[in-house]
Amino acid sequence: MRIRRATPAELPTLQDIERAAGESFRALGMTAIADDEPPSVDLLESFRGAGRAWVATDGAPVAYIITEPLDTAEHIEQVTVHPRAARHRIGQALIEHVADRAREAGRQALTLTTFADVPWNAPYYARIGFRVLAETELTPGLRKIRAHEAELGLDRWPRVAMRRELSPGGARPRTAP
Repeated sequence: MRIRRATPAELPTLQDIERAAGESFRALGMTAIADDEPPSVDLLESFRGAGRAWVATDGAPVAYIITEPLDTAEHIEQVTVHPRAARHRIGQALIEHVADRAREAGRQALTLTTFADVPWNAPYYARIGFRVLAETELTPGLRKIRAHEAELGLDRWPRVAMRRELSPGGARPRTAP
């Protein structure tokens, strides 16, 4: 598996990955999430053009991650793995790739927002070193993101903001097998 920057021609494939991965939410009764449209090509291009969209490929993209600077952290806007490539630590590899670049850029942490009770969301991120933030720990940027998510109706299911500190020396957190 190779990780590299996304190309413009691959952006529709990232949408396909998002649609395929969204199907797993149906089994949890989260049909609205499964039916939600993926990020637009224009939005994906804005991340790609800023150097903040990476793909994991096995010849063609099977997963992607998009990020943006937020407060003193690098915020993971989206990380998605196609179901056929799931359970091979590809998502974790993308997160580590972003962590390395964020550390080089002087960022203090990685952040994200996610569903609290979906097994491949908050519980997964906790296993790879993220922790749930209390409401009082939310930065201004995370508060803005959470407010936007509430406007979109995502709060019908419990959501959390999470953070993983980035050590300056490059040490990565231990992960459970």
